[in-house]
Amino acid sequence: MRKLGLIGGMSWVSTRAYYEDINQIIQRRVSPTASAPLLIESIDFSRLYRTHGSDQWDHAAQVLIDSARRLENAGAGALVIAANSMHAVYDRVAEAVGIPVIHIADCVAARMTEKGIKRAALLGTRNVMMEDFYRERLVVEDIELLPPNMDIVETLDTIIYDELMHGKVRRDSERELRTMITNLEKAGAEAVVMACTELDLLIDTGANVLPIFDSGHIHAAAAADWIIGEDAAQG
Repeated sequence: MRKLGLIGGMSWVSTRAYYEDINQIIQRRVSPTASAPLLIESIDFSRLYRTHGSDQWDHAAQVLIDSARRLENAGAGALVIAANSMHAVYDRVAEAVGIPVIHIADCVAARMTEKGIKRAALLGTRNVMMEDFYRERLVVEDIELLPPNMDIVETLDTIIYDELMHGKVRRDSERELRTMITNLEKAGAEAVVMACTELDLLIDTGANVLPIFDSGHIHAAAAADWIIGEDAAQG
């Protein structure tokens, strides 16, 4: 198996899920006694929390570049950034290292194409839902995305940053997400992209009116594929 570098801590809640997902896949597919060869750097998320503005994004890019280089120097053969929103600086990170960086949105697009999904809604933090860096990775694969609904954008951003990233799960927020998904189905979505790695704390992927594409689980599966030696989506 090949050694993967994981840039985590954004938040620790989702990094824990990545570690668990990757190892469960390795255990099923390689051996019941196998564990994934991983190098993990858990970044202090308080340095990157609610990043906005060019100066803060420049800072975020440098933090991730430094982490990526440390993991490469430590022997990682590929990298994963375990956060959707931090893929805003993906290009700068990928250019700074000599090993592949597996892009989360490319993995999601590949899975959606495989399932024949052509029109979807994107749920995540404000920058993921509003900016092009994530959306364009899906659109270029002929997946039409519903335009952002600002009520959903603001509500979901608050739930993610003020609750889920602290490991808090509120029943009211769970009901709110279920209503959002029902309304998105009425608006014409064929599926929902869960483009926040903490949202699986609230959304039951098997108990909604629409298929849910969980970006974190899909990304972790692609990481496990790479570790085993199979192709994974790369930017």
